[in-house]
Amino acid sequence: MTELEQQLQSARAEAEAALAACAELPALDQLKAKYLGRSGTVSAALEQLGKLPKEEKPRIGKLANEIKNAMTAAIAAKRDELEAKVATSGPTIDTTLPGRRHHIGHLHPLTQVFERTVEVFRRMGFAVEDGPEIEDEWHCFDALNTPANHPARDMQDTFYIDPKAMPPDPQLGRYLLRTHTSPVQVRTMMKQKPPIRIVALGRCFRRDELDATHSPTFHQVEGLHVDKNVTVADLKGTVEFFFQQLLDPETKVRFRPHFFPYTEPSFEIDLSTPHFRARGKEWIELGGCGMVDPTVFKAVGYPDDEYTGWAFGFGIERLAMIMWSINDIRLFTENDVRFLEQF
Repeated sequence: MTELEQQLQSARAEAEAALAACAELPALDQLKAKYLGRSGTVSAALEQLGKLPKEEKPRIGKLANEIKNAMTAAIAAKRDELEAKVATSGPTIDTTLPGRRHHIGHLHPLTQVFERTVEVFRRMGFAVEDGPEIEDEWHCFDALNTPANHPARDMQDTFYIDPKAMPPDPQLGRYLLRTHTSPVQVRTMMKQKPPIRIVALGRCFRRDELDATHSPTFHQVEGLHVDKNVTVADLKGTVEFFFQQLLDPETKVRFRPHFFPYTEPSFEIDLSTPHFRARGKEWIELGGCGMVDPTVFKAVGYPDDEYTGWAFGFGIERLAMIMWSINDIRLFTENDVRFLEQF
């Protein structure tokens, strides 16, 4: 039995014991989140399927789905039991008091874009990786072939941590708030060998003035695919499929030559959707991509000329503004219910 199978079986036994002892609906909700939630034990195990050998995926995947379905059914049955018990135990509130309207909430628009993005990439076989928001210079810049005199490393563009609070590391340099999610790619490549197919989503920080199109804190999604014989054609096909699935099947994608220190060749990504074309605007720039520079592979310890790969990155806020024709990025963080309830 593999380690992942043992983890799944252990989760099942632990959940069954907790379910038998559960006597209240709030406790049942916590139990469901612990095992079946987005960051739950079973969900975390399912995310590891992409890292398994090909011959083990069907067997362990079947087991994982069986355990997930069994837990879902058991929790639903327990909920029916507890709700019936509450219904027959008499009223717990004064039913003579006037009622109050309850407003039903929903996911924030940025969270909706996060989840839809993850869903599309998971269908393409990508795993989801995460990393720390407080990074060091080596992971954020040096490993990505960004020289010491690059403008992105200036104090005007990067939030550096006070060295008195976090003294610099002799090998990794100063600590900072990450300016992009690319360090997650570096950390992933350092802890595992190809093939790698991941997306990394998270919050980033830059010294931008807050206005309609810029914010000192924003969210990014970046993708990375590393294997033998990976080409630009793979990159273009993946990016085009993603945007056509997320936005509209008639979405067009254009790649323009550009420069990034960590990719060679590099491209800017432009989009053209039916919505834009109807308004007389053909193309809008969204993000960047390219083939991973060999210098990055050298930094993470990969053998010379053995692997190729591509990477891309774009802003979640930018994508949400395109999807819903939003013209001010500040609306996402002002928490105005009149704006948020539209989504």
